[in-house]
Amino acid sequence: MAAKVANLQADDVHISFEDQQKINRFAKHNARMDDLKAELEQRNCELKNLEEACEEIELFDEDEMIPFLFGEVFLTQNLSKTQELLAEAKEKIQLEVKNIEKQTNAIKAEMAELKAHLYQRFGSNISLESDD
Repeated sequence: MAAKVANLQADDVHISFEDQQKINRFAKHNARMDDLKAELEQRNCELKNLEEACEEIELFDEDEMIPFLFGEVFLTQNLSKTQELLAEAKEKIQLEVKNIEKQTNAIKAEMAELKAHLYQRFGSNISLESDD
């Protein structure tokens, strides 16, 4: 979903080096936003899966051994240890989600500034909207 960054006609508008840098920075941020959206979607899916796992293991007996994935290896743990590990994993992912949201908000703010400047400078000769 690449943004249409420049629809400029060379004979109508002069593009300074500074303007080109701002257009490039906007495009870079736009691509980063797409990456962050995908990463956020993935983390939310992981969080949902962990929550479902927490609900499912509540049905197990206390002495039953439950396999838990560490990296590429399954280790069997008792119910209480598995619940602790799931809670830790949920906290970690929730922290990652917050960090992604902070990054997203910072990028959105800078993109808004760039967009305002570029539309003020080029008007309808530039399109900074994504193809969504």
